[in-house]
Amino acid sequence: MRARLGEALFRRVAGPDGDRHRARIHGTPGPRWFAPGSPITVVHGDSSMFVGGIRAVLLQTMQPQAMTAVAEHSGYRGDMWGRLARTSRFLAVTTFGTADDAQQAVDAVRAIHDRVHGAMPDGTAYDANDPHLLEWVHVAEIESFLLAHRRYGRRRLDQEGYDEYVRQTAQVARRLGVTDPPSSEAELHACVERFRPELRAIDHARDAVAYLVREPDLPLVARPPYWVLVAAAIGLMPPWTREPLDLPTLPVAHDRVADLLGHAATRTVRWATAADRSHNAALHQRAGVVTGATGGDHNHLMTGTTGG
Repeated sequence: MRARLGEALFRRVAGPDGDRHRARIHGTPGPRWFAPGSPITVVHGDSSMFVGGIRAVLLQTMQPQAMTAVAEHSGYRGDMWGRLARTSRFLAVTTFGTADDAQQAVDAVRAIHDRVHGAMPDGTAYDANDPHLLEWVHVAEIESFLLAHRRYGRRRLDQEGYDEYVRQTAQVARRLGVTDPPSSEAELHACVERFRPELRAIDHARDAVAYLVREPDLPLVARPPYWVLVAAAIGLMPPWTREPLDLPTLPVAHDRVADLLGHAATRTVRWATAADRSHNAALHQRAGVVTGATGGDHNHLMTGTTGG
């Protein structure tokens, strides 16, 4: 049962060609951007990423230009799981893959961004290469991953570890075009706050959230566990986002239940993907990569929809 559940999770998140990409990411010898066991590998290898990824998507919708770009240039309705697989792959390659493969992944995303530009209804231009929009996507994503790991991670980091996590993710952000990404957890939260005056829920945002929360493209049997992860993600959302996005507005009652369910869900994912962790470790060893004992999950089934 564990193997079947773990395989189903892997196929859904990594895509039909996930095995081939996993073998390349973990089995190719060569230098990596980040050392095994460093904070970014601990956070991005943990099952809490399922919750963090959903929270990132929900929060990112609050920036009107970024959300319009997604709505007009992305198939988030018709290709939700394809985008998830591509984003999962981007995070896995840049975190765990060779330096050459990681740079190729960054170059591919920047090439996609070159084609994403247009205008808002009021005529204001948007461009996916705008450093300001890139910074919003980055900080919303990294804050979500960090908060989810603090709440649901198997091995929590100390404050120095979380600050180092933010600094490590900033290395990838700079390569993507963010000019001055935050380099500590305090700077990360302050950066999100600085975006507050421009954040609001446009129709595209409410439509995307309704689709992700209430109408997921999933078999009926898979929807209850998915909704548990969604509830946990909503429990980590800032209170000021709830009403604009039509999310539950009784956070105390909702979040207490969501917290209990979130712990149960992430433990279940961790249990189900134990075989994947062993398989990935074996690939790393054959590639000559010293993995070390990190205490994380290392299943690399990461969520979110911003990288692809």
